[in-house]
Amino acid sequence: MLPGLREGDRLLVRYGVPPAAGDVVVARFRDGTVVVKRAAERRRTASDGPGWWLLSDNADEGVADSRARGVVPDADVLAVARWRLWPRPGRLRRLV
Repeated sequence: MLPGLREGDRLLVRYGVPPAAGDVVVARFRDGTVVVKRAAERRRTASDGPGWWLLSDNADEGVADSRARGVVPDADVLAVARWRLWPRPGRLRRLV
């Protein structure tokens, strides 16, 4: 699948909103890296806490997602991206 976002896109995000499967989210990996990924499904973390399995829209462009980094705890899913403001304004699609 082609990526839904490109480097340089400006997003409108909502903090404190629980994501749903298919949403584009802003999350922090354990090493502190902040990323924008697709929330694919709910899973349990290694410590058995609730979390999200995050995936890239374009799997061919590296594996800087849960395939290499594991489940992201709920507390580290920081925001849900709702709109792309620039350069191609529009609502971000939820994939289900």
